Amino acid sequence: MGELVGDATLVAILGFIGGLGLGLAARFGRFCTLGAIEDALYGGSDIRLRMWAIAIGIAVLGAFGLAGSGLLDLSDSFYLNNGWNPVAHILGGLVFGYGMALAGNCGYGVLARVGGGDLRAFVIVLVMAIAAYSVISGPFAALRVRLFPDGLLGTDAPAGFAHLLASATGLSPIHLGLAIGALILAAALAPARMRAEPDAVFWACIVGASIAAGWAATAFVAERSFDAVPVESHTFSAPLGDTVLYAMLASGMELNFGVGSVAGVLCGACIGSLRRGHFRWEACEDPRELRRQIAGAVLMGFGGAIAIGCSVGQGLSAFSLLAFSAPLTLGAIMLGAWLGLRQLIQGFATL
Repeated sequence: MGELVGDATLVAILGFIGGLGLGLAARFGRFCTLGAIEDALYGGSDIRLRMWAIAIGIAVLGAFGLAGSGLLDLSDSFYLNNGWNPVAHILGGLVFGYGMALAGNCGYGVLARVGGGDLRAFVIVLVMAIAAYSVISGPFAALRVRLFPDGLLGTDAPAGFAHLLASATGLSPIHLGLAIGALILAAALAPARMRAEPDAVFWACIVGASIAAGWAATAFVAERSFDAVPVESHTFSAPLGDTVLYAMLASGMELNFGVGSVAGVLCGACIGSLRRGHFRWEACEDPRELRRQIAGAVLMGFGGAIAIGCSVGQGLSAFSLLAFSAPLTLGAIMLGAWLGLRQLIQGFATL
């Protein structure tokens, strides 16, 4: 198929398919980063937080299962092969999480809202995309590299927990990864209240499978391509910028996995909202609310670029490889979101 449409278009199509699953999960399964945190902190429910754990468990099993089958070389991912910078992951995660609370959703969640007709979310997507690119390759890029150099802590082995345990025990990193994934999944499903939510479990599994499918798809194309095709999975910081650039400069750019993934989430969310009867055009009637959301979008763009991934990129894709950066970033995102929600709900400060 790559010979018919080209490798760049093929990975974009495969990204679209995975993004479609993520968009449907956001609408049908209410899979949402900030929503999970809000439910746990203020709603007295950990169901959506456990959905995240289920998705992580499935993604870990999928990624290491692919590696065990020879379909994926884990070290091909930049999450494992460039060392890591804990300062960048913690600080970037805090900034991203705080911005997420102000904006009302993460990059993935905002895309799902756009698919439901929310014009406020469309503004947030554009602002987040521009902010992310200003730090990745724009006017703030040199400052980012100087303050947060990639691979501050270099490692001889891939920068992941399975590989670290393998070097300490002599066991296979594949077997260790599969065992860790199974433990995460079992812990998430342990309470009877979680098993009593089959729809939540199903959509969480769809999310985890979409992450694993991203690794499988890009590894498949990279193995057979004469061009440099990154081995990656879903994330929604840099790909938002890629999508905006492609919309303006398509004749001078190639499609990539991230652009396909963004389009897939939009389409999946639109299908889900139409199917549920939730699609409606919405705009912001309160300038203060829009100001806060734009500020949150800027922070998410900055934080995602510094942390080298967002709640999905680090919290699911990097976590599926058991990268050192994943729990640090995800934990920092949750802490930043808690601070932002505290501000909005309890009013210890105003924006």
